[in-house]
Amino acid sequence: MNTLTKLAQGLIGHLRPAPLQGEAASVRALPPRSPGGGLPLMQVLAQRQSSRAFSVSPLPDAVLSELLWAAAGISRPELGGRTFPSAMNAQEVDVYVALPDGLYLYDPRAHQLRLSMASDVRRVTGYQDFVDHAALDLVFVADHGRMPKVPAAQRSGFAHIAVGAVMQNVYLYCASTGLATVARAWFDRRALAEAMGLGEDHEIVLTQTVGYPPEPN
Repeated sequence: MNTLTKLAQGLIGHLRPAPLQGEAASVRALPPRSPGGGLPLMQVLAQRQSSRAFSVSPLPDAVLSELLWAAAGISRPELGGRTFPSAMNAQEVDVYVALPDGLYLYDPRAHQLRLSMASDVRRVTGYQDFVDHAALDLVFVADHGRMPKVPAAQRSGFAHIAVGAVMQNVYLYCASTGLATVARAWFDRRALAEAMGLGEDHEIVLTQTVGYPPEPN
């Protein structure tokens, strides 16, 4: 679906998920992540970039496992520490994964995906046309209900800082492994929240597309 069609459908409240591709699983186990690998940090920082062209090829489970752990996994099991900072350890950021076979919530403790919606919501994650067909779109959601120690007026700002760290984790992982990615803030928040079944305490902060670069012609 092209950008103009999405904008038009959004204006009349008709921007909806696409039909499911494949069979949704209630739980998708992820393989253990590799403890090593990747490029040196300074090289990864130099190669970090945004891409807006993607192959339709899916990511193997091993790559998906490492991507999600890098984004928001548990890096210090004894403390429950994550790969991104969180003010007062609120752990308010949830990472949703929009795939052709469903919308999944990443469970960092079990390191698995749990089905959230049996629908393909990729095209609702942004007005750009490439979001419809890339391997996956990540949706970063802040649950303000987990931030009782943070004054209400500051919760959104704190959550945005945490999401920024998660987003950069994804960028660095993609730069290290040759994946393409771009973070996006241009999407219909109302339509996406409705498609995801989110409540009033949930704030969609950013979305981010990830996939392989397109094959050369």
